[in-house]
Amino acid sequence: MGRLSSWVVGLTLVTCGVQAQTPVADDPLLGNNVTASASGGNEARGVLRARDQAVLASELAGRIVELPFSEGESFKKGDTLARFDCSAYQAQLNAAQAASRGASEELAHNRQLAELKSVGRFEVSRAEARVSEAQAQSQVYQVQVKRCSVIAPFDGQVVARKVQRYESVAAGAPLLDVVDNRTLEIHLLVPSRWMDRLKPGQPFTFVPDETGKPLQATVKRLGARIDEGSQTLLLVASVPDASGLLSGMSGTARFAEPK
Repeated sequence: MGRLSSWVVGLTLVTCGVQAQTPVADDPLLGNNVTASASGGNEARGVLRARDQAVLASELAGRIVELPFSEGESFKKGDTLARFDCSAYQAQLNAAQAASRGASEELAHNRQLAELKSVGRFEVSRAEARVSEAQAQSQVYQVQVKRCSVIAPFDGQVVARKVQRYESVAAGAPLLDVVDNRTLEIHLLVPSRWMDRLKPGQPFTFVPDETGKPLQATVKRLGARIDEGSQTLLLVASVPDASGLLSGMSGTARFAEPK
């Protein structure tokens, strides 16, 4: 019985050791690239990624009253992608602007009295301080009112709506996931031993799995660090014509045979 227990314990330790030595590819690009590199000396797997993409978040807490764009719809830079109920902030801004006008009138009046020697310099300085305070308060509420609208930072499309109209959200809550599919780049993980044969401006062919049509791409830049575990290096390439392509497409890059 004791010999059987020792055998089971030994088998368990060997199994755990094998599992501990098995690498886990958290990045799908890394996992695909390692497989492709092992099978072909001039091929590497990669994905299309957009240079301009973002998850837009709320800068203030409030209730959404306008969310005009749905998933897949296109928008232009400067369009309003989301708008909050801003009545409270607008009222505070109006009050601050009125206070600023009143402080300015008081300062002008005190300056006239100072010229007539009816008030001293202290009253004029205090009126100037009240004007500065009222103007600063007005600027604060102007910023708050401006944050009531989420403006598109670039031309693009809506990938996903994280919230819905009439919902109340907290400050910092994600609202929209947006992307510009016209600014696509190819991200590859190539073997680090390819460093000497890859240079910026070098052409190669990339075939997306979804279309099967070869694309002529150009090496744009190489990564700044080699991954120690997989011995791979990031390569970013430009695509001259991204029409008909979407961010997230994967494919195979084929490089010319080294001379």
